[in-house]
Amino acid sequence: MFVCQQCGYESPEWLGKCPECGEWNSLKEFKIQPQQSSSSSTFKFTNQSFEKAQPKKLEKITYNEKSRIKTDFSEADGVLGGGIVLGSVILLAGDPGIGKSTLLLQVALGVSAKIPVLYISGEESEEQVKLRAKRIGNLEKAKNFSLLSTTDTDAALEVIEGSKPGLVIVDSIQTMESQNLGGLSGSIGQIRYATAALIKTAKTFNIPIILVGHVTKEGMVAGPMILSHMVDCVLFLEGEKATGTRILRSLKNRFGPIDEVGVFVMEERGLSEVKNPEQLFLSKQEEGSPGSVLVATMEGSRSFLVEIQALVIFSKLPMPRRVALGIDYRRLELLLAVLQKHIKLPLDTMDVFVNIAGGLKLSDPAADLAICLAIYSSLKNLSLSKTVAIGEVGLLGELRGASFLSKRVKQAQKLGFKNIMTSEKYRTLNNVIRGLE
Repeated sequence: MFVCQQCGYESPEWLGKCPECGEWNSLKEFKIQPQQSSSSSTFKFTNQSFEKAQPKKLEKITYNEKSRIKTDFSEADGVLGGGIVLGSVILLAGDPGIGKSTLLLQVALGVSAKIPVLYISGEESEEQVKLRAKRIGNLEKAKNFSLLSTTDTDAALEVIEGSKPGLVIVDSIQTMESQNLGGLSGSIGQIRYATAALIKTAKTFNIPIILVGHVTKEGMVAGPMILSHMVDCVLFLEGEKATGTRILRSLKNRFGPIDEVGVFVMEERGLSEVKNPEQLFLSKQEEGSPGSVLVATMEGSRSFLVEIQALVIFSKLPMPRRVALGIDYRRLELLLAVLQKHIKLPLDTMDVFVNIAGGLKLSDPAADLAICLAIYSSLKNLSLSKTVAIGEVGLLGELRGASFLSKRVKQAQKLGFKNIMTSEKYRTLNNVIRGLE
């Protein structure tokens, strides 16, 4: 059988282009083992089985609010919606070396003080995991922490059913393989078989299971796209390795919001949560430095200040350079055109560099005004280091309101900033520039 890695489309023959999603060279081959039919596997329509399959009225179904397992990380609990739901399956993905295994090992060591935890490692040996756990955690509290180093899916399922732990962590799902299915570990058939078996075990015994997933070079979860649809929650850990900042995002969550983020920083003893992100994204600069403007951005329900830095210099190239780090390059081109059209800035002969301090990737449209003011500040050599700008800039030079504006303004005032420019005070970008002059 040939199966598309993007959408899960199955075909009896190889196709260069998937007819379902349109991807090229995405169909991979895996063998299906023939199963011998037995009398025990045939369906028998008895009265007892018929009664079990009867649908129920929604008003007659009893429901109790399930208790959640706290991870000892308030940042992770906020992303999950309050903690780990019993019987749920969570997929944690991220780039290699970003800290997925470290984060889950810290969670496992913290949770094991209250409930039994089973950590299944398919990538590292038991000695390697013990060495890393000794470096990042206090092993005296981890009395209920059990470690299993195997890549056999069926053997892992037997251990889970036999021990019935309170939490199971599988690192990683791409390393698991079963003898009941053809293909090597990481193939589509093996990933689908292992995920389906673990989901069935989680729902049957009401045990939460966390899976670690690899990502492709495009930043997507490796394996078939159906893997993201099968699990209850998909988390993504991202960040720049050089800065140490890690952002935990929720791409899918059946039991909580998907717009919350958790901020962590990588240290010698593992990941530590950051409850005040301003200490990471605000640099300690000297007074009077031009080219720096602050913006109050929203990540989920949280608001924190981020510093936007710009550098504008004269260019000797026929096509000046535009470099954007942390923001969309096309958004920068659009704002430069607005500045050149409505503010009459000679940016067609200037190299423009824009950077988000701290390695954060910013997609908030309310940062448009701060980007424009940072470029203007660097070009005119005007210091705006104590200025907070919040607003979206349109193609006609008008300022549009930002979502949760009152919460953004309160956060800026809480940190002691008084010069706050918003769309409520100024109608156009030209009015803002005239106020600075």
